[in-house]
Amino acid sequence: MCWSATADLVAGTGIAAVGVASVILAARNPRDLPLAALPLLLGAHQIIEAAVWRNDGGTGPATLAWAVIALPLLAAWVPAAVLCAAPPSARRRLLIPLAVGVATATALAYALATRTVTAEIRGHTVGYAVGLPQPELIVIGYLIATIGSLLVSGDRGLVLFGALIAVGAGVSVVLWRQEYVSTWCAVAAVCSVVLLFRVGGRRRQRTYVGV
Repeated sequence: MCWSATADLVAGTGIAAVGVASVILAARNPRDLPLAALPLLLGAHQIIEAAVWRNDGGTGPATLAWAVIALPLLAAWVPAAVLCAAPPSARRRLLIPLAVGVATATALAYALATRTVTAEIRGHTVGYAVGLPQPELIVIGYLIATIGSLLVSGDRGLVLFGALIAVGAGVSVVLWRQEYVSTWCAVAAVCSVVLLFRVGGRRRQRTYVGV
């Protein structure tokens, strides 16, 4: 796919619409709401990146907003949402990726508050630079918090979502090593459509059993 402002805007709008539908379907089960809202958040994230394209990168508010969502917010949001939605038997072990996510989000938030985030248009991708301290450790923590929490959730739909974004992360690193953060976020946004089917399936199951 050729990434551009138009591509991000169209994809973001479509994924945000999926998020709205997912939230509506999850309305009867509050524990599912944070996870159901993830496509809405990721869709908005892609729309923000369209503004980064329009500004030709740089260090403006759109770049900072993109980084805040991609880095500290998702590092904490995903494991917390998974903990809420996971079956009771998995919740104790999910405290580990949640704790890692909170610690990682704190480090990322501090980095964003004390450093300048820059975006650079590189052909059909966008590269972001923050200058993180101990980047390898932060990346490991981020992966444990996001992909790790999904893979150990004990929920088939969430494990599938985790597997898809893990593959997406690998492909993004191989194809766009310098811009993998941007491309991986786009892949994760597209993959989050899986959550709509999960929420819809859970609602049909509750209706069937009369809950």
